[in-house]
Amino acid sequence: MEAMRGGKFLQKFRLYETRSKFYLVGRDKSRTLWRVLKIDRLETTDLGIEEDPTSYTENECQELLWRIHEGNRLTGGLKFVTKCYGIVGFMKFLGPYYMVVITRRRKVGTICGHDIYSIGKSEMIAIPCPIVWPEVANSRDENRYKRLLCSVDLTKDFFFSYSYNIMRSLQKNITAKNTGQVVYETMFVWNEFLTRAMRNHLKNTNWTVALIHGFFKQSKLSVSGKDFWLTLIARRSRHFAGTRFLKRGVNEKGRVANDVETEQIVFEDTSDDIPCQITSSVQHRGSIPLVWFQETSRLNIRPEITLKPDVDYKATRLHFENLVLRYGNPIVILNLIKTREKKPRESLLRAEFAKAIHYINKGLPDDKRLKFLHMDLSKLSRRKGTNVLSLLNKVASDVLELTDILHCEITTSSKPLDASSGQGCVIKSCDVESNDDLCTSTLVPLLLQKGVLRTNCIDCLDRTNVAQFAYGLAALGRQLHVLGLTEAPKIELHAPLADDLMDFYERMGDTLAIQYGGSAAHNKIFCEQRGQWKAATQSQEFLRTLQRYYNNAYTDPEKQDAINVFLGHFQPQQGKPALWKLDSDQHYSIGRQGTVGEETVRPLIKRSFSVGNILCENSGAVSDCNAVDNNNANSELLPIQQLDDIREPTDSAPEIYMCETNPCSSTKYSAMPGRPSISEERQSYLKRLGYPELHSSNFLDLDLLSSSGNSCDEEAFERSSLIHSPTDLISVESTTTYSEQGHNDEGRYDTDLSRSSSQLLDSGDYSESFAQWVANGGMLCY
Repeated sequence: MEAMRGGKFLQKFRLYETRSKFYLVGRDKSRTLWRVLKIDRLETTDLGIEEDPTSYTENECQELLWRIHEGNRLTGGLKFVTKCYGIVGFMKFLGPYYMVVITRRRKVGTICGHDIYSIGKSEMIAIPCPIVWPEVANSRDENRYKRLLCSVDLTKDFFFSYSYNIMRSLQKNITAKNTGQVVYETMFVWNEFLTRAMRNHLKNTNWTVALIHGFFKQSKLSVSGKDFWLTLIARRSRHFAGTRFLKRGVNEKGRVANDVETEQIVFEDTSDDIPCQITSSVQHRGSIPLVWFQETSRLNIRPEITLKPDVDYKATRLHFENLVLRYGNPIVILNLIKTREKKPRESLLRAEFAKAIHYINKGLPDDKRLKFLHMDLSKLSRRKGTNVLSLLNKVASDVLELTDILHCEITTSSKPLDASSGQGCVIKSCDVESNDDLCTSTLVPLLLQKGVLRTNCIDCLDRTNVAQFAYGLAALGRQLHVLGLTEAPKIELHAPLADDLMDFYERMGDTLAIQYGGSAAHNKIFCEQRGQWKAATQSQEFLRTLQRYYNNAYTDPEKQDAINVFLGHFQPQQGKPALWKLDSDQHYSIGRQGTVGEETVRPLIKRSFSVGNILCENSGAVSDCNAVDNNNANSELLPIQQLDDIREPTDSAPEIYMCETNPCSSTKYSAMPGRPSISEERQSYLKRLGYPELHSSNFLDLDLLSSSGNSCDEEAFERSSLIHSPTDLISVESTTTYSEQGHNDEGRYDTDLSRSSSQLLDSGDYSESFAQWVANGGMLCY
């Protein structure tokens, strides 16, 4: 935004009207800058907006309004309509344009002195004067579209900031140079379509706010007698957005359903809200990036999974290329779906997902290969003596050795810096009342996050949220340690701070689950960790299952319609079928003029018991700039290579048990007691399914951790040689390769935070197999 470059920004507005025009008067927080926007009310088909180029003082603005009133006295003069806090956007259905404004806001947090707000109340105002409204403005279809748009409750789970680019992670704000209009086109701004026409016409974003949908929570916590602020942000992607059974898998553009970026920000409490240091850790969740879907059914609580074969895995590869653009390398995938089922459902996807990653990795250099971890969380959680959170926490600690976290030092000065001329600058606009409007805050990165952990289960809701908490807990230990608030970079699961963080992630999980799945999340593992009564937990889980089933079967179609209208994926037009008369929106796309839009998806497949929607994004003057989402300018794309020479069969194998097919570490595994050998028949079967060279991949199948004995308790896990073998097994050579893959020192300063090979050797918690997985990339199977 403009304020990120040190400019003043408008955040309080008053809307006035005459018979012919709306006048929106905006001012900054300090009441020193006043601007006027004029909106034509006599135009019935187009949006007539004109920005007064003059900057006024308060007295000059009052004089201007008086002159407007006098000039329109014969037609009623100038009338006050409402005060507001920004424009959400403009929408046109079959009749006139409407303007959506924020009329009440709530402050929910602060990041580096920048206030974050949620919406307390919003209002939709028709632009044309009633005397020039066409008859269609009050038609049945027009009113139904208006009700659809209003059903998107802006007061729930939407948040924004005037001066901080909340739609991007802290690291992207520091390293990216692009500001202004471009940030509206990122994947997390849900009102991009609603503001597009206005932004294209005015060439600025002075009057609009960028709305982020997801979750935001900030609280002050304490550790060792020291206070700090913990902020948890979840950003939902507007691409391929929707409800559980109407949005599954990946579309042709590589966009996955339920794509959510989670950021955990920690900084020490200070009196002026400007800390000396700040840290951030980002992780990702998203639907399994295969072409698959489920039929919405009122008769079956667990509909069948339909998997569409994809010989080249083009959509899957596009998805991971996008992740590399957004976060850099390495990409670590934690797959939590089931391994074996009596009737194959999840296991079918598990086998195909593993096959897709293996196929993609064949065309990638060693240091760019995707790292794939399998873990049947459902099975492990049912096993007696297994502490699933402890297991996940250990895995998270190992992954953090690959990705690291962001650690910044914040300096203040009285001389403004030009953030557009270099990286590392985030400027805070200070109140003019303090006579210090040149005050700036500069973030200097000491350590950058490289790559990301991508977690998924079948819905990316319940099991995924548990895994994300475990990763967040491991990250929080490191964050507090680099801030100097703790002596050790680890927080025990039974520590009070772990309970506080669990509350954060439990609330986030419930919020995201309601948005996508229709009910709060299943938090059985969290309840067990707290020692809650098992019977009460079971009854709660049963009720949530029923609630989710009802919403998926009966209310999700209309909810999907509302999302598509809000995002501009469907744009009504005269003479064309209405939205509710069309079939499912998941597999095809038609724009206002009947053309295929940006987010074109799969061919039309009808769904039972679902009201139809159509998906498309109208291409406007502003292009979709996904490259803006880069973590830094040096992030490399996954190379797109011709892989026809290694094309594999596409038949899926629902009963594939990947940890039995992983001779990639066969020497180590065969030495484990109770580990059966793989029969020749099984080997032949796997080769026939397209896994002839699986032994050369690097799969990490965490299910094996429970295969060597009758239980998977923490003690057995500690004895496992897969993660916790002696650190002297790691060679300096493998450590160097590890640094080359995910921890090169580009973007860092040569400080004490830079770690040498010898320091890595002393860090512990590394096994030989894990070190080789780090060194060689690819997929590893336990």
